[in-house]
Amino acid sequence: MTGYEVKQCLETMKILVDTREQPTFAYKTRLKSMGVPSERRKLDFGDYTASCTLLNGKEYSLEKTVCVERKMSFDEICNCYCQQRKRFAKEFERAKTSGAKVYLLVENATWESAYNGNYRSRMKPQALVASLTAWLARYNCQLIFCKSETTGKLIKELLYRELKERLENEEINV
Repeated sequence: MTGYEVKQCLETMKILVDTREQPTFAYKTRLKSMGVPSERRKLDFGDYTASCTLLNGKEYSLEKTVCVERKMSFDEICNCYCQQRKRFAKEFERAKTSGAKVYLLVENATWESAYNGNYRSRMKPQALVASLTAWLARYNCQLIFCKSETTGKLIKELLYRELKERLENEEINV
């Protein structure tokens, strides 16, 4: 694809949102901050991914190759690693089987908070850090911490860059 063709395709980018994401006020604010259209769709893994329309009118989707799994806090991810570990691991196994890259985005979190136990859970800091780093080693996973007000912009930017890289570097029939 030429640079001009890539630019045209990227202008049609939309965010695909898993149907299990609850349409709360924060969710609506997050989508609005992305500044691109969105579509709710059942995703096999992750909460967010992206697609665009190729010049031939066909959809090109990152659905099977890249996703963002968003957690609102360490409290939520501790629950995923403890009570819901089996379900959470299955989701990441599906992504791994697809060869997908997963961005695990945790809002309102830092490594310092993890190590110091600054969250509401009975999960010990050592266990939380071990689970987080095990996920990085076990799955094709990138761990990102940010404030909740940054989440929408960051999700859009990550998916935009992933889409752009693939359009520029893969053999895609436009």
